[in-house]
Amino acid sequence: MKINMLTLDDDALEEIPLSSYPRPQLKRNSYFCLNGEWDFATSKQDKVTSYDQKIIVPFPMESSLSSINRIKDDNEKLFYKKIFRLPNGFIKDKVILHFGAVDQKCVVKLNNQVLGTHEGGYTPFEFEIKEKLDYINILEVIVEDSLDLDYPYGKQKTKRGGMWYTKISGIWQSVWIESVPEEYIKELKITPTIDTISIKVIGNTQKKEITIYTPEGEYKETFFSDEFSYKFTSPRNWSPEDPYLYHFTIKTTSDEVKSYFALRELSIEEDNGRKYLFLNREKYFFHGLLDQGYFPDGIYTPKKYEYYENDIITMKSLGFNTLRKHIKIEPLLFYYYCDKHGMIVFQDMVNNSPYSFLRDTALPTIGIKNIKDTKLKRSQKAKELFKQTMKETVSYLYNSPCICLWTIFNEGWGQFDSKDNEILLRKMDNTRFIDNTSGWFDQKDSALNSVHIYFKKLKIKFDDRPTLLSEFGGYSYKIDSHSYNLSKTYGYKKFTSKESFENAFYNLYINEVVPLLKKGLCASIYTQVSDVEDETNGLLTYDRKILKVDKEKCLEIAKKLHY
Repeated sequence: MKINMLTLDDDALEEIPLSSYPRPQLKRNSYFCLNGEWDFATSKQDKVTSYDQKIIVPFPMESSLSSINRIKDDNEKLFYKKIFRLPNGFIKDKVILHFGAVDQKCVVKLNNQVLGTHEGGYTPFEFEIKEKLDYINILEVIVEDSLDLDYPYGKQKTKRGGMWYTKISGIWQSVWIESVPEEYIKELKITPTIDTISIKVIGNTQKKEITIYTPEGEYKETFFSDEFSYKFTSPRNWSPEDPYLYHFTIKTTSDEVKSYFALRELSIEEDNGRKYLFLNREKYFFHGLLDQGYFPDGIYTPKKYEYYENDIITMKSLGFNTLRKHIKIEPLLFYYYCDKHGMIVFQDMVNNSPYSFLRDTALPTIGIKNIKDTKLKRSQKAKELFKQTMKETVSYLYNSPCICLWTIFNEGWGQFDSKDNEILLRKMDNTRFIDNTSGWFDQKDSALNSVHIYFKKLKIKFDDRPTLLSEFGGYSYKIDSHSYNLSKTYGYKKFTSKESFENAFYNLYINEVVPLLKKGLCASIYTQVSDVEDETNGLLTYDRKILKVDKEKCLEIAKKLHY
């Protein structure tokens, strides 16, 4: 297999890569970033005697940006070490060490004392460390990642190829420290409607003053309870057409944080005998793309956060208003850029449990989709870990206004008891749409009818639910000098010229997607934003250097995809 070494640019890495403040909806002045060069070693034993390599955090070791650039053996452990000193005056009452994400299991030590452990490769975790700090500090992280399928793993596979990609291991999101007062704001839970905002403050019982910055000027109010709500007389609603964000600060006697919210409301309503998805009490068509969040040089982790923003802006410029974030959870800055630029997100939960090509792909593709998911055998551990990760995902991303839909299961991967999982998720978040079975194995008791169609004409059986074409297209046009795998190509229909690809893409929308709006279609998600490894079915090449479609034709399509 011939592999191209693709990069998005030739700029050198910053000394502290990805050092932007990582939590835009709970931002305080205290911030010390630990990204950059760490000591590194690997071993099949439980400890190492020396660190003989250097790794660049937060890039996974399999990526070229990490400087390690090799695939980890399943029984190999990773050992990270960072020596640091906190700035003078940094330490307040408490000091908190944050990890954005570490795949898959880890033990964290500070100055040879165990802080704790964490399992699961996609959600953040933290430790309070003040009592274990010295003047000079040694932070160690020991990682195990055997690609245990009981844990969420997404599109990772030991033997990558086709629609499965290079696995990643270890630290792949930012590591950072903040110092806070004894009684501090641990979390905000922000719930909007079309004209009201409700903010729950978790972790601080002191008197609070909120300042909201509105188009009409500043609004200030003091409150003593844990919850604040405010009804706007002249609300400015968030949408892809007007992505307005209200910024605010909350001050207590000892703490202060900056944040933002948006006013938007989601509902399912009936119109002319059919049910539709409504945004801000208006019927709205979600014109979107599958977005997998892979990069050739960083795999799971972009070299710069701006690359997230570039993808979002590029897709907005083509008339798209939605990204389906596919089988991956991103750093919060990705969702901030979507909030800022007005890109709706359909957020997938990350799958676990073994995948079966016959059951999960081959049979559904030829029409055998009536499997009862109460009979799908999953280990009890896998079920518990999936539910736990779903809870953590919703808690982590709840405040992001761009997220309008949660996808629980994709194409049967790891699927079990989908209705029960939808009920569980609804208890955590009753403000968003929920797609519990995207693609197939629909149990006919979910809120949405969500279908995937490849290899054939777009014919959909509509029922009394809102209908989503949640995956389709996937047309492949490979440009060798900008492709990852020069030996193999994966896609759902192959084209050898830009002209034939563009024409087929345009005709697919005009002749097949647009007519479905009159029949009740609520959303369409084309596969996909960019090429990913063997897959060359993106609108952008994997290195993001070539756009394969004509912008004006894309905008013409977008104009037709409105009710």
